[in-house]
Amino acid sequence: MAEYDFDLIIIGSGAAGLTIASGAAQLGVKVLLIEKEKQMGGDCLHYGCVPSKTLIKCAKVRHQMSKAESYGLPAPKLDPVDFSKISAHIKSVIETIQPHDSPERFESLGAVVRFGIASFTDAHTIALAPQDGGTPEHISGKIIVIAAGSTPSAPPFKGLDQVEYLTNETVFFQQSLPPKLTVIGGGPIAVEMAQSLHRLGSQVTLLQRSANILSKEDADMAEVVEQSLREDGINVITNSSIEEITKDGNQISVHYGTKEHPAQKVTSDNLLVALGRTPSVHALNLENAGVEFSKKGIPVDEKMRTNVPHIYAVGDITGKYQFTHAAGYEGGIVIANAVFKMPRKADYTLIPWVTYCDPELASIGYNEKRAKDAEIEYTVRTEEFASNDRALAENQPEGKLKLLQDNKGRVIGVQIVGIHAGELINEWVAILGGKVKLSTLAGAIHPYPTLGEINKKVAGSILSEKVFSPFTRKVLRTLFKYRGKA
Repeated sequence: MAEYDFDLIIIGSGAAGLTIASGAAQLGVKVLLIEKEKQMGGDCLHYGCVPSKTLIKCAKVRHQMSKAESYGLPAPKLDPVDFSKISAHIKSVIETIQPHDSPERFESLGAVVRFGIASFTDAHTIALAPQDGGTPEHISGKIIVIAAGSTPSAPPFKGLDQVEYLTNETVFFQQSLPPKLTVIGGGPIAVEMAQSLHRLGSQVTLLQRSANILSKEDADMAEVVEQSLREDGINVITNSSIEEITKDGNQISVHYGTKEHPAQKVTSDNLLVALGRTPSVHALNLENAGVEFSKKGIPVDEKMRTNVPHIYAVGDITGKYQFTHAAGYEGGIVIANAVFKMPRKADYTLIPWVTYCDPELASIGYNEKRAKDAEIEYTVRTEEFASNDRALAENQPEGKLKLLQDNKGRVIGVQIVGIHAGELINEWVAILGGKVKLSTLAGAIHPYPTLGEINKKVAGSILSEKVFSPFTRKVLRTLFKYRGKA
């Protein structure tokens, strides 16, 4: 039997890598965790979830201050934002969370943590090169997990390589806001950043290729968000085609066209490119291990195995669901299969996700787009936030909840666009994951007034059609001689 330096080698210390390292080390597995950056925590902590949600909160507070009069309050005097202070605040939040993802914590659990650049020399051996260069060290592992994440995509726009532009890895740590900003992209990152930076003081133009922003969502739900962006004052341009990017002195011009106007230009002080992320596959020398990959990522089976059975891949690098919570879930799948040797398959049917714009847009299961693609027959039920007393009290009645049922009456998906949609979707995570009946939700006591009542109300409206049906009325009249209207 071959002897290896470690039972398990993990490349990458993002959500998936940390989940696996923590669980495996505590179970007595000899673990090596490798991180290419100077700190652990991955993109989520340093460039993604944590800094973006901190920035979004700063922008929302500023926006609410500007809307004070709509709450009957005196309008405050608002000085221009000093973005260096916001940047410092973002860094302080990251530093507060960082100890949870520190080498000391994971070493205390039993893992070995090393910093450096990892690449494969064969299917069981990693070459670990120092971050500052030097001779690599060769380390072998019985099982290897690739959790190396992703990087911002750089689209092949003519002239893009000739200008300095922002990505999600740089936008949070500027020292000043650009007076004018152009955002290319209409996905979650683009929408969140465009709205936040506009609310903090930038004049923002957003260019989106498709007919709607948030194009993976149903058009009617995305429209609520798009309307909010436009009301904020963001110039949202859809169906746009980028032709070229040029530098005009200290300004950047994006030349684009639409069907109605084929030759247009928008000029700004800076450019934010937010067109998704690219799996970090190329520096790993995966071909040395015989691992199949493409520019879309590393394909894996339902147990998160690559085509080489003892090598797993998880998180963004698979190109599947680029969410921190998906990566953590996949880490659990690896622990079950690689450590416990118990077959467990990943199931993404009920994976939830949230775009943290204002209003938020949250989803679980099928929306109408995905149901149609899967050729599933469905019906739709909606509830408006305008009918929720707490939403009215909060002065945020925009949005709705949309519930999909299949032809057997089973709930197959829920989408929510509105105030705190990301929190409201959690009740549906429990309901759908636990196979809770709608009658149970409709009969549950929700405190009044709360936003969560919208979940109860949509269940109640479905149940009421059965309870208050003509058949039920007829039976009751027959049994108990009631004399009301038939």
